[in-house]
Amino acid sequence: MTDDELLERIRLGDSSALEDLLRRHHPRLHAVCLRILGHRSDADDAAQNALVSIARNVTAFDGRSSFATWAYRIATNAALDEMRRRRRRPRPSPDVDAVHERLADPRAEQAHDVLENRELVESALAALPEEYRTALVLRDVADLEYDQIATILEVPIGTVRSRIARGRARLADSVGNRIAPPERPTDPDGDLG
Repeated sequence: MTDDELLERIRLGDSSALEDLLRRHHPRLHAVCLRILGHRSDADDAAQNALVSIARNVTAFDGRSSFATWAYRIATNAALDEMRRRRRRPRPSPDVDAVHERLADPRAEQAHDVLENRELVESALAALPEEYRTALVLRDVADLEYDQIATILEVPIGTVRSRIARGRARLADSVGNRIAPPERPTDPDGDLG
């Protein structure tokens, strides 16, 4: 069923249609929250708040945009609200024992490089100003079009383009050449395979 068909069933009182609609959109809404916030538990909270808000207000959805655009707007606002709440809370330090345990496993070395690269990108993304990070996440994670992002953020499309370009440039400057390339296999003679 399409989103519009599910919305029509919801308007007729079908609660299973609401569950189907929320289940369909949850993974991408959560991904947007995660990239905006950079912390899984905060993203879980923001995504949950977004789903609750969507469920409460779905019958008021007027169809001026696609349901997905409307849902991303709610998720983006929920993530930004969570970010503001997070600034007022202390953060726990990383679990040092878990890090040492992971590094003690020889197979974990390659996984560690991948995680290190990911953490570098996530850290650089988290350091971006909120307006750049949000626009980048909606474009590159949610794969939304510029006009949809403009609608969600309530800014002109030119502002969206500018924020994305500036955000990408800052991200590139921040990450630079610090990402480790993946290891390439070698043959017994030491040549690349």
